[in-house]
Amino acid sequence: MVSSSRREIAWLVNPTAGKGRAGRGVAVALSRLRAAGLTVRELAGRDADESLDLARAAVADGTDGLVVVGGDGMVNIGLQATATTSTPLGLVPAGTGNDVARYVGLHGLGPLAAADRIVRTLTTGERRTLDLARTGGRYYATVLAAGFDAVVNERANAMAWPKGQMRYNLATLLELRTFTPLSYVLDLDGRELTTRAMLVAVGNGPSFGGGLRITEGALLDDGLLDVVIIKPMSKPDLVRTYPRLFRGTHTTHPQYEHHRVRRVTVAAPGIVAYADGERFGPLPLTIEAVPAAVEVLA
Repeated sequence: MVSSSRREIAWLVNPTAGKGRAGRGVAVALSRLRAAGLTVRELAGRDADESLDLARAAVADGTDGLVVVGGDGMVNIGLQATATTSTPLGLVPAGTGNDVARYVGLHGLGPLAAADRIVRTLTTGERRTLDLARTGGRYYATVLAAGFDAVVNERANAMAWPKGQMRYNLATLLELRTFTPLSYVLDLDGRELTTRAMLVAVGNGPSFGGGLRITEGALLDDGLLDVVIIKPMSKPDLVRTYPRLFRGTHTTHPQYEHHRVRRVTVAAPGIVAYADGERFGPLPLTIEAVPAAVEVLA
């Protein structure tokens, strides 16, 4: 049992996440939570906006935890509801990328094991406190992509075929044929930097896109943002460098540049930025670090 006084958690599911894995794992995970003595309030929004409304209402009602089932997009909804509140966020990874789950040691856990972790952390009072990044009143946990990677996302989202990761692979190949370096103006804690680059990434954490460690070395509790600039390189060099992102070894490339700041403004023409796998909006954007913004049941 979690405690002698019965606790309630809110349970928010994206049934399509991870090609349906979220939906299939819900029943077994819910059974485990209820067997542990938790009251589970099931939330199911018809879209992201309704899901966020339901999550915020549950937090306002005083739920003992908000658990999201899905990928980084679902986590992002949970963050908007729990950031800067005393309500902890629980994760049951069931998406494609699951980078936030990687951050807190939950990646690769099935729904049952993730439910056990939630029960244990509620029982012991364990929490992990994370920084977040905020832009325009909206929070993210992973990396804001504002260059070639964002352009690929835009193209992939406009494509009806193929499905899944192959769509992003194809979008990458199509963009490589025509992409040229972009002109950026950055404000780094008040210091202006003008540069041309393939991309600029603003990391709260070290990875995005399913383990691409673009902002390698970023810490989740230092109160800082990691701004990475990949300066112009040839298309063959970009293709060769891409696999290094999964290991974080691109940091030795001569076209790599890294800054740690509390606040950054990123401007470049025609770029729509993405973070936590979600469309955040066109540049320019100002991003600020929000220290100790959320507690995670991990």
